[in-house]
Amino acid sequence: MNALPLMPKATAVWLIEKTALTFTQIAEFCGMHPLEVQAIADGEVAQGIVGYDPVANHQVRPEDIARCEANPDLRLKVLSTPNPIHRRAKGARYTPVAKRNDRPDAIAFILRNFPQLSEPQIVKLLGTTKDTIAKVRDRQHWNSTNIKPRDPVILGLCSQTDLNAMVQAANERLTRDGQAVPLPVEIGEEAG
Repeated sequence: MNALPLMPKATAVWLIEKTALTFTQIAEFCGMHPLEVQAIADGEVAQGIVGYDPVANHQVRPEDIARCEANPDLRLKVLSTPNPIHRRAKGARYTPVAKRNDRPDAIAFILRNFPQLSEPQIVKLLGTTKDTIAKVRDRQHWNSTNIKPRDPVILGLCSQTDLNAMVQAANERLTRDGQAVPLPVEIGEEAG
């Protein structure tokens, strides 16, 4: 499947106004039907939409437009972006107020099941503080009687991918330092 340009209708408006491409060429480039492009050209559709320049936004080269204007059998192709938008970097993120009371449970779960994770890794993973981690670890947290270790992935505080990456990094650090990697705790088994 051919990639579509950003804002296809606005791009079609610009191509209709600024080029001599056929309706079919514009329709195939923008992922529309040729009759829809003709309706845009006639002013029946997309009234008030400002044209979006695909050349200025690096979606097509001007020489490709000129080549397609000369030969109606040729088709424009959307250029691939040299730097695609990446997902947000891993790490601390905003935690909704409704989930903040779940953080100590997630910290207890991590401390019990993944003792190899360092405090900075837990801080980054759960968006918490070293002070909170220390209080949960030492049972000095204001709500320590009600803390039940629960999986932070199930609580929605981090993704399984992020948790796995942190555990992998911690295991690699322990291996590099010549220390034993702790075995995973089985469900239902208590770690002392």
